[in-house]
Amino acid sequence: MSEHPRDTPQFYLTAPSPCPYLPGKEERKVFTHLVGERAGALNDVLTQGGFRRSQSIAYRPACEGCRACVSVRICVADFVPSRSFRRVSAENADLAGLMRPTSPTSEQYALFRAYVTARHGSGGMADMSVLDYAMMVEDTHVASRLVEYRRTRTEASPSRGRSDLMAVALTDILSDGLSMVYSFYDPNVPNRSLGSFLILDHIEKARAMGLPYVYLGYWVDGSKKMDYKRRFLPQERLSPNGWERVDA
Repeated sequence: MSEHPRDTPQFYLTAPSPCPYLPGKEERKVFTHLVGERAGALNDVLTQGGFRRSQSIAYRPACEGCRACVSVRICVADFVPSRSFRRVSAENADLAGLMRPTSPTSEQYALFRAYVTARHGSGGMADMSVLDYAMMVEDTHVASRLVEYRRTRTEASPSRGRSDLMAVALTDILSDGLSMVYSFYDPNVPNRSLGSFLILDHIEKARAMGLPYVYLGYWVDGSKKMDYKRRFLPQERLSPNGWERVDA
């Protein structure tokens, strides 16, 4: 028996539900609560073991007979942007991402609603109220930040002060990297590839902070909407034998 039983996390298994990534499949998750003084350390260990955070819950897939969900983290020190990624950075050179406390705002929620309606109208977040959004942002016992991306002052946007909010990322700061918990952006802005830009910017932020990894969550083999994660190389993918590096 543990000398400190209250320090030992309790794990639970969800009931089967339809898989949001692979048609005809069912998913189950194993989860535990991230609360108390040790939440940050536990989040570190669990993220390194393939878990993801949602509010004060850490979870990972536990599906019978399916291992399509693979945890992915980018190797920051060795990442060199491709020509297409350099083009994405150039297209968004007028954006600046500022880390802020996890305090929700009506401006963020309006952008979140626009993004979810346009990109995930039939998903589980489609009915999230402003209170639900506030809980998603505020309900954390670990080191989390909101990264707000706004246009800097340019000839096309000459107004002083903060300009329009273009994107937001909810990010955990781990002992070995940045974990992108959830991100959203203006769905009506063409030719920017904002989703890719947010990842590229997190790579640079992790580099500046001396952190070796950016955690992207799950790459799902066979899911087109998760396939973009394969492009950020080199990366490590979590297998039954541990983290394995993929260079190409």
